[in-house]
Amino acid sequence: MLDKDIITQLEGIFANLETSFTFVVNGVADRKETRDMVEFARDFASSSPALETKEVDTPTEENAPVLELWKDGKPTGVSFCGIPNGHEFTSLILAVLNAAGQGKNLPDDALRRRIEHLQGPVELFTFVSLTCTNCPDVVQALNIIALINPAFTNKTIDGAVTPEMVKTYNIQSVPTVYANGELLHVGRSDLGELVSKLEERFGSAEEPGADDGSARGFDAIVVGGGPAGAAAAIYLARKGLQTAVVAGRIGGQVKDTTDIENLISVPLTTGTALAADLRKHLEAYDITILDNRRIKECKLDGFPKTVTTDSRETFAAPILVIATGASWRRLGIPGEEQYVGRGVAFCTHCDAPFYAGKRVAVVGGGNSGIEAAIDLAGIASHVDVFEFLDTLKADEVLQKKLATFDNVDIHLSSAVSEVEGNGSKVTGIKVKDRVSNEEKHYDVDGVFVQIGLTPNSVPFSEQLKVNRAGEIITDRSGRTEVPGVYAAGDVTDVPYKQIVIAMGEGAKAALSAVDDRMRGLTPD
Repeated sequence: MLDKDIITQLEGIFANLETSFTFVVNGVADRKETRDMVEFARDFASSSPALETKEVDTPTEENAPVLELWKDGKPTGVSFCGIPNGHEFTSLILAVLNAAGQGKNLPDDALRRRIEHLQGPVELFTFVSLTCTNCPDVVQALNIIALINPAFTNKTIDGAVTPEMVKTYNIQSVPTVYANGELLHVGRSDLGELVSKLEERFGSAEEPGADDGSARGFDAIVVGGGPAGAAAAIYLARKGLQTAVVAGRIGGQVKDTTDIENLISVPLTTGTALAADLRKHLEAYDITILDNRRIKECKLDGFPKTVTTDSRETFAAPILVIATGASWRRLGIPGEEQYVGRGVAFCTHCDAPFYAGKRVAVVGGGNSGIEAAIDLAGIASHVDVFEFLDTLKADEVLQKKLATFDNVDIHLSSAVSEVEGNGSKVTGIKVKDRVSNEEKHYDVDGVFVQIGLTPNSVPFSEQLKVNRAGEIITDRSGRTEVPGVYAAGDVTDVPYKQIVIAMGEGAKAALSAVDDRMRGLTPD
């Protein structure tokens, strides 16, 4: 089942395991799926004397084999329905390491306290696809919660092996998370956001985080961990400033990108790989990384600047670089929010397989929209592309590639006005022709929204100047109108939202901050 080279790699990964673990495989023994799961578990366990397998010939409620992770003879609360191959292979590796108290993805003390104080019992189950690039982050985060708080369990369910459950729960997007049988979350996320959602839904035993009102001080704080934020932090650290990065996740939106071919000197990489490289580069310096956090409040006037997070921590510094990036823009029309995860989607790489042989719509004619249409054209029965303007904005090479498909229709000057459904899933959309003002109905099973980005500037927009799009206005050196506050990357009004540009803008903002400090414009 597992290649010898992979087992050799696992031997190195698990070389320091001192705790005994058991992979308990549940399922009907005479089924091929169960035998395959047993073979997989045995191969995996052969990589370390600390690992063993156990078979239990008991039917599962999912009607598919389930692998449970036990530690020292007791369940950890982590399990996988379906063989965790593909992107979830890493999730299994990390589950073992995290259960042993190892792994760089473990939360810091502040977030750990929040997890420990979550109220239960809560049974989580997460639908995934083994080809989904966003699913592992969610699975790994929920596994950590289950490992830290014994009132929680998390079962990762491969939708491909549980078609009846997919139908019952009307799963049309992954990852989809249920908590005690009720929908909790759909789409990409991180540990901090998921903890916040669980706090809101189930409560916390006590107020999380510090309660003395004190602020932790630094020379500089960078808010955001994407290309701009990472570049700013590295340049600040190289100049000798004690620097902290406060971010939801290191890599930011880069992690949602598949192939990256325009990062100069790197012919090809992936978003996941680049995000990992950004973290590795940050860790090469004395930079304090405070990820899995979101900014709730900030004070930008005077010195020092302060930011308060959803973990109720406050950080202070005379220099603040804002590099919070941007998020996928929503249509803001009736039905959109209601049917997110039930026909409204944003990631073709994650959700396209659910629309095999079905008719879908793509809203947006830029690069992301046409790339999505190309991906879907090879899977769906028909693809309708709707562009608000009278011409497509995508690169010519992408338009030519899309033209090779005969199951794609392009509709220009078209404004999607409503997402329609039957209460459980999308059934169609309404579209207004901007030339004739005629409104038409299109029968579609899915709607992929690809209309660009909106800047993540809300926590700062009342204290800084922003343009009509919500972008923070900066000068050519990355300075804002407030002394000591700088901004870089997609959150700003700098044109051309590209990774390489964001990196340069982050470096420029940091150098401007250092220059102002040397000239006495900001205090030490």
